Amino acid sequence: MAKEKYVYFFGNGSAEGDGSMKQLLGGKGAGLAEMAKVELPVPAGFTLTTEVCDLYYKNKKSYPDGLKKEVQDNLNRLEKITGKRLGDPKDPLLVSVRSGAPVSMPGMMETILNLGLTDESVNGLAEKTGNKRFALDAYRRFIMMYGSTAMGIDREKFDEIFNSVKEKKTRVRLNIQADQKVLDTEINESELEIIIEKFKALYKKVIKEDFPQDPQEQLWGAIGAVFNSWMAEKAVTYRKVENLVGIKGTAVNVMQMVFGNKGDTSGTGVCFTRDPNTGENAFYGDYLINAQGEDVVAGIRTPMHLSEFEKKDPESYKQLCDVRDLLENHFRDMQDMEFTVEEGKLYMLQCRTGKRSPAAAFKMAVDMVKEKLITKEEAIMRIKASDIEGVFYPAIDPKQKNLKESYIMSGIGAVPGAATGKICFSASKAEQLWKESKEKLILVRKETSPEDVGGMYAAQGILTGTGGKTSHAAVVARGWGKCCIVGCEKLTINYEAGECSYNGIVLKEGDYITLDGARGDIYKGELQLIPPKLPESYKTLMSWVDDIRKIKVRTNADSPADAKTAIEHGAEGIGLCRTEHMFFSDEKRISAIREMIIAETSEGRKKALSKLLPIQTKDFEGIFKAMDGKPVTIRLIDPPLHEFVPHDKEGQQKLADDLKIAFADVKRRVTQLHEANPMLGHRGCRLAITFPEILDMQVTAIITAACNMQKKGITVLPEIMIPLTIDAKEFHILETRVRSVADAVIAKKESTVKYLVGTMVETPRAAILADTIAEYAEFFSFGTNDLTQMTLGISRDDAAKFLPDYVDEQKTGIFPADPFQSLDQEGVGLLVKTGIEKGRSVRPTLKVGICGEHGGDMESVKFFCRSGMDYVSASPLRVPIARLAAAQAQVAATKK
Repeated sequence: MAKEKYVYFFGNGSAEGDGSMKQLLGGKGAGLAEMAKVELPVPAGFTLTTEVCDLYYKNKKSYPDGLKKEVQDNLNRLEKITGKRLGDPKDPLLVSVRSGAPVSMPGMMETILNLGLTDESVNGLAEKTGNKRFALDAYRRFIMMYGSTAMGIDREKFDEIFNSVKEKKTRVRLNIQADQKVLDTEINESELEIIIEKFKALYKKVIKEDFPQDPQEQLWGAIGAVFNSWMAEKAVTYRKVENLVGIKGTAVNVMQMVFGNKGDTSGTGVCFTRDPNTGENAFYGDYLINAQGEDVVAGIRTPMHLSEFEKKDPESYKQLCDVRDLLENHFRDMQDMEFTVEEGKLYMLQCRTGKRSPAAAFKMAVDMVKEKLITKEEAIMRIKASDIEGVFYPAIDPKQKNLKESYIMSGIGAVPGAATGKICFSASKAEQLWKESKEKLILVRKETSPEDVGGMYAAQGILTGTGGKTSHAAVVARGWGKCCIVGCEKLTINYEAGECSYNGIVLKEGDYITLDGARGDIYKGELQLIPPKLPESYKTLMSWVDDIRKIKVRTNADSPADAKTAIEHGAEGIGLCRTEHMFFSDEKRISAIREMIIAETSEGRKKALSKLLPIQTKDFEGIFKAMDGKPVTIRLIDPPLHEFVPHDKEGQQKLADDLKIAFADVKRRVTQLHEANPMLGHRGCRLAITFPEILDMQVTAIITAACNMQKKGITVLPEIMIPLTIDAKEFHILETRVRSVADAVIAKKESTVKYLVGTMVETPRAAILADTIAEYAEFFSFGTNDLTQMTLGISRDDAAKFLPDYVDEQKTGIFPADPFQSLDQEGVGLLVKTGIEKGRSVRPTLKVGICGEHGGDMESVKFFCRSGMDYVSASPLRVPIARLAAAQAQVAATKK
């Protein structure tokens, strides 16, 4: 059995690894190896693999056997190439020790530069280079980086010493005025010597040991610091936010130091082969003279743009331009590069695929196809869901003043974008204010319910104290493209006082706040927003998407306005029209549905429903008109009736007054409707079994609207969906009644309207018995929201309390992602596949789709494509994401 290899060498025109080995060597290590192979000026070095990091944590921070020998062998090789020795008092080899995960995590992990300097070797470096200031500057940097990074000394304590000497010595010596800044480069040799002595004294005071003078001790201390930074709080948080799972760890890159701080002919820079903000094919970056890498990032001095660098050092700039062209053509993507110029000679320290803005992602992808760098298929595979979201939603203008001062707290960003408006704690009040004055409002609630949808629609954004990314507030907001933040459990909301508070900050109703739904951040005041503008490259790339994908993409829409928005985003029909949402859009509708619910007899219910019939008919006419020629799946009423009635005394009294009945009768009926577990109670098709008059009214409205619009020349394709089916007999009873009512309307109207009757598969039993149900159902639509809840036995509205522990790799890693956001393919996915296979075994022409929240999730849509579905349905603003995912699934399938 071959011995495990833990260390890979690169440099001198060759490398043991290459650019394809990111998972093992990390992005930085793979990039360095690839640059070395194409003979770019890369300082020699070696990479400790991500496997070492994984074993380091599995072995309780112990290194695997054989690692130290491998490191020493590669260090010997590096010393041979450079002609220098680590720790040599006369001509020391200095190295950098840098992190490098398989995916970019900028600023999240540690770096140590100038390793190998000691009290003795710093003098040798000064003599060898003839530049004592440079040698001392490198030593003070090393002590500070090693002390803070490897040994945990507060970085601010080093900064305090450094700034104190700069102010008390350098400012006085140069007579620099108080209103002028003292630059780091103005500190002289004697002042640097003072700083070094003070740094070492601080080190000994905190660590109780002298600063290490053994370079081997330094090296292993630095390697350990990089591995330890993988589990640092900021790195763990970053991975959670970015949903980076399944990564073994960080690699460690040990590389010969090159020095940008040797004077005015040296410097360091960071650049991108194209503009990461706009996507333009323009060289973009910064350069800082007489500096080392961290100086550019830290912003200690203002760097120059590359155009200035060209004027300052045209020869080095030309070398950099040649590297730019070579790397972009080699990797066929925009590169993020770090470089150093040492006394006029260029060295490349890093190249990796560069992060870019959403608009830039589209422009680069399209431009690179036109330049014949990549294919259309490759361009499609490079776009992410976040890129699509980013070009559609407004954002907070980052250039405005007082942004940091305005920040209050953070919750869970459920729907991206930004919104600003006045706080309103009441949904009904929000609806009223919007109707009267079109005021911009932010609805702030402990939680939302279907009764709040009018106010939610009126608001610019929604903020709730509870819930997760698939709570009621999140689901409804996403469908409407409303910025939404949920799960702000530390936000105290007091409806009676009309205020909310956090950490001493009190906000009253009517105060302005601004929400950043992408980050989950909440700000005080009315901040400036940047409106979205779709780039032409977006339209071009999405046309390629539609040419490639096979599966259809529909939308979840409940109104003509939603339908119109969805069509603009490429929807090819409606996969879910939730009729219950129509009941809340005005007082007349809610009054009629409540009258029906309170009624004690069938005749009383029919009387109330007769008031809703013309209203629902008109709603469906509008939807059919908007979807001319496209299929429309309409779900009959689904929620339990208790969600439609008021539960407070004031609301119940008003309902009694409106219906001219006793308050006691209203209260008694509301009490009767109470359910211990409404999700599993009297809802869905069970309502139609108990109260068939509701089904009769809705089917009459659907088919009447279809007949009316057909006569006006509109092509109508209605699909009537019965929710929550659990049994073939149950479905057959209702399907028979649907056809009886529908056919009677068609005959009366002398129409030729064709329709389908199907069911929403959202219970495990329906999926398992799909073959029996398919004897009567013409289509299935999987409702994966409820199917996930029932399969896992987890309420999506309560999951936020514990589900983070289930998806946290460091705690349990039970789920790779939140199953309410990305489908549980092993469990729920198996039921979906079973349902499709069983259904089509009986009815080969069975039309199958999905209309849960998962219809707008990239990985879920790809699964549905592989499962053989005919369509997916997503909320209007997630339709483009579903289109992209369907195209990527097709590209992946074609490659196999």
